Formats: sequence, structure tokens, C-alpha cells
Amino acid sequence: MSSSVDKSSGTQSLLTGQNIVYAGIAWAVVSLLFFLLFSVTLPGEDRFWYLFGTYVLECLPFLGAALLCYRNWGSPQIASGRNVWLGIGLGMLAYFVANLIFGVWELYFGLDPDVSPADFFYLISYVLIGWGMVLAVLPRRLNLEVWQWVTVGAIAALGIALAVWILLATPEASEAAGAVVAEEVPANLPGWVASIDQLLSPLSRQVNFAYIVFDVFLLIIASTLLLAFWGGRFAQSWRMIAAATFSLYIADMGFKYVDALAQASGQEYESGGVLDVFFVFSAVLFAIGAALEYDVSSRSRRSARRRT
Repeated sequence: MSSSVDKSSGTQSLLTGQNIVYAGIAWAVVSLLFFLLFSVTLPGEDRFWYLFGTYVLECLPFLGAALLCYRNWGSPQIASGRNVWLGIGLGMLAYFVANLIFGVWELYFGLDPDVSPADFFYLISYVLIGWGMVLAVLPRRLNLEVWQWVTVGAIAALGIALAVWILLATPEASEAAGAVVAEEVPANLPGWVASIDQLLSPLSRQVNFAYIVFDVFLLIIASTLLLAFWGGRFAQSWRMIAAATFSLYIADMGFKYVDALAQASGQEYESGGVLDVFFVFSAVLFAIGAALEYDVSSRSRRSARRRT
């Protein structure tokens, strides 16, 4: 009994907010260097090792963030609400699963489809993250000042404008891209995979539009959260969550822009571009935000006990 308690306390001492921050910063720096140093490969050079590395660098932080959010959900001390972190944590887990599926689709089957089964989990993750963030906003009275509402409106307008511009840039490319992809489908592809690929391919336009809607929605909620928690005890953790959402938006918009350029030139999009590192940043920032929230809530509860 005592040994299990000792192990639990030892694990908790390792998973402090400070340690998570240091580990997150180190992971982000290593990821950035990896992307900068190895993202450019020579023509004909095998990119498997590089792409596999990018998936590892991206998947592990999302899994870690999901576990830290689960810890927050299981703690009665969390001030912002346990269901807030349940939603965000399930979103992180769904994103992790989506990355695994997309990795198998790209690295094992050799496909680079417009739509894959992973997109279902990606979209679910956006819904879950948005649900958690909305639950964080609802209990608070949004008595924002005029300049804060103007800031939210400006961010929303810029986000919508950029998303619409990228969306309108894609139609020209769709037909050319279809021809290229059709030529390079692996001959030994299993029948069920080819059937799923053909079934989902016509949904490309709708799925891209759904991504843009969710991205803009999360951007607006993140801006509101950032200003709503401004200067409070939990401001630091929610700044990290807002920054994570901004990073996710940058990564998504960068992906869609580069994909549109590739399709317009009649080429296939290749994952692992430098802007993909913002997916790693997003996961790291979500993990740091969850850890900081846990630390602040735990300290607040302990200080309240001392006063009583």
C-alpha cells in the first residue's frame, strides 16, 4: 500500500508545472531544429525517416497533453471545471488517433489523399476542444472593455479573411491534382483502402470548408478566453491554451495554402513542411496549459486549507 502511494507521489513530483514547461520548451526547440535542418531533401532522396520523425514529434505531445488533461478532469481541485478539461483532453486524444491513422495512410499505404478516415477524428477533435473551451467561457461574466471586444472582432475578421482567401485559392487546383493523384496510386494497394479513398475523395471541398469553420470558431473562442482570464490567477494557463489554438490555426492555414499551391502546379502535397511544426507547438502549449492549471488549482486549495 505504502509503495503504491510512494510511486504516485513520485510521479506527481515529476509532473509539476515547472517540469512540464521545461520539457515542453525542450521538445519544441528540438522539433523546430529537426524541421529546419531536415525538411529540405534532395530530389529522389528517401523521405520516410524524416516523415516518421515528424509524426513522432507531433504525436507524443498530443498524447501527453491528453493525459495531463485527464489528470485535471480527475482532480476535484480544478477551478475552471472538470468537464472543461474532459472536452479538451478528449480532443487531444482524438487528434492523436487521427495522426496515427493519417501516418498509416501516408507512410504505410503511400497515399496522400484529399480526405482520409483520419479527417473524421480531426474534425471530432475540433468539436471536443471547442466544447471544452466554451464550457470555460460560459460560467464567466464577459464584462470585456471596448478595446477587448474590438480586439476579438479584429482577430475574427483577420482569421475569416485569411481562411476565405485560402478557400477561394483551391478550386483551380482540384482537377489537376486529381489527375496526378490518380497516376501515383500504389499498384499493390489493398482493395478496401482504394475503395475508401475513392469514396471520400469527392468530399474534399466540404471537409476543407468544415476545417476552416472550426478553425475560425476556435480562434474566436481562444481570443475571448485570453481576454476573459486576463490578469486573473489562471491567466497564465489560459494564455497557453489560447496560444495553442493560434498555433493550430497557423498550422492548418499553412497546410491548406501549401496544398493549394501544390495542386495548382499539378503536384502532390508532401507533409513535413516547416509550418507543420506549429502542430507540435500547439500540442506542447496545450500540455503546458493543462499542467499550469493543475498547479495553480492545487496551490489555491492548499492555501485555503491553511487559512481555515
